[in-house]
Amino acid sequence: MRASLIGFVVGVLPGAGATVASAVSYMVEKNLTDKEGTFGKGDIRGVAAPEAANNASAGGSFVPMLTLGIPGSSTTAVMMGALTLYNITPGPMLFTQQPDIVWGLIASMFIGNVILLVMNIPMVGIFARMLYVPTWILAPVILAISIVGVWSVHATGFDLILVTALGVFGYALRKLGFPMAPLILGFVLGDMMEQNLRRALSITNGDIHILFESPISKGLWICGLAMVLVPPLLRLIARRRPTAPAVSH
Repeated sequence: MRASLIGFVVGVLPGAGATVASAVSYMVEKNLTDKEGTFGKGDIRGVAAPEAANNASAGGSFVPMLTLGIPGSSTTAVMMGALTLYNITPGPMLFTQQPDIVWGLIASMFIGNVILLVMNIPMVGIFARMLYVPTWILAPVILAISIVGVWSVHATGFDLILVTALGVFGYALRKLGFPMAPLILGFVLGDMMEQNLRRALSITNGDIHILFESPISKGLWICGLAMVLVPPLLRLIARRRPTAPAVSH
């Protein structure tokens, strides 16, 4: 339930998508419940939380599309283009001008979830058997699909060298104990942050004060600094707190 709520909230944010929702829910669940250090070693909670957030973000991504006309994900962007071909413009007026389309779409989501439930319960044994595929078979298949996907974008050798270097770098980080979720968040959100920064600076002719003027931006800066500074401060306080002496009987 906690991961589903996180996934829905992240899905409402335009451009965030399922990847960000899964990474955020995994980090939250790991920090709250992984007291024994079993995440990444077969703990089912580390699988259930990202999947619940992934599914919930799909429904949340429809909120900005239907209410504001802004696609919340790549899937809703494709759906928005299909609606536009039929002279249907998503936005606030859609609820009043064509409510049958809106509520029909919402009803289809409920029906789809019921169909998934009916299909997945009897087939869960088949899906679970995929876990028995040995790593020496699964890893080369994933690697081959990744290489073909990278090559199909620009068909250049540099892309293959870059993805190989990034793979080695990621493997080294995992061996050194670095968490992967922050890297995924940075990879997904970094491009959007750069584009919006350029847009903001182009509007103000390079005036950087626009990033600090509004109360919303100040609040976001404070939240960002708190997320960076509070965890190390809490760890420092916990380290300096004296432990209670053991009572002998």
